[in-house]
Amino acid sequence: MIRLVKNIAAAAVFALSSSVAFAQQGSMEVYLTGYSYWDNTPPGSTAIARPVIHRGAGGVGTYADPITLAVGHSKAGGRSTMDFPAGTRFYLPNLKRYAIVEDLCGDGPTPQYGPCHSGKNGRPWIDIYVDGRNVGRGASDQCMRKITGFQEAIINPARGYPVIAGALSESGCRTR
Repeated sequence: MIRLVKNIAAAAVFALSSSVAFAQQGSMEVYLTGYSYWDNTPPGSTAIARPVIHRGAGGVGTYADPITLAVGHSKAGGRSTMDFPAGTRFYLPNLKRYAIVEDLCGDGPTPQYGPCHSGKNGRPWIDIYVDGRNVGRGASDQCMRKITGFQEAIINPARGYPVIAGALSESGCRTR
C-alpha cells in the first residue's frame, strides 16, 4: 500500500498533481470539513456539481452508497479542474464512512485562490456532506465543528472497512 508521508514532498506532489487520479489505494492526511443542507450552494438544497452515483448530495457511508464529498477546484478558460476527479472514493477511518467526490468546494470566478483548493498546511482539503435537513441547522453546525480537522483518509479504498451507516448529522455525528 502506498503511504503518503507527511512532509514537504507530499505537499508538493499534491500541489502539482492534485487533479491526477490515484490508481492504487493509498493513505494521506487531509483537512476535513463539512457542509450541510443548510449551507450548501444554494442554501436549503442538495444540489451537487458533478453527480456520479447521487442526483443530490447524500449517501449513508457504505461502499455501495458513499457520502458526497466536495473538493477544491481551479478555473481557467471557463472550465473547472477538480483537485480530485469526480468519482474518486475515500474511506475516512475516524468517521467510519466511505465518501465519493461529487461536488465542488469554493465559489466565485477564482476558486483556486480559496482555501479548498489551496489546502491547509500543505494537506488536501475535502468537504463532506453532513446533511442535517431532518435535524436542523444547529445539529448540522455542531456536527461540522466536531469533524473539522486533520484526519487520515484512504484514497481508492478497498471494500470491507468498518462502517457506521447513516447521514452524519442524522446519525449523531459519531466518530471512532
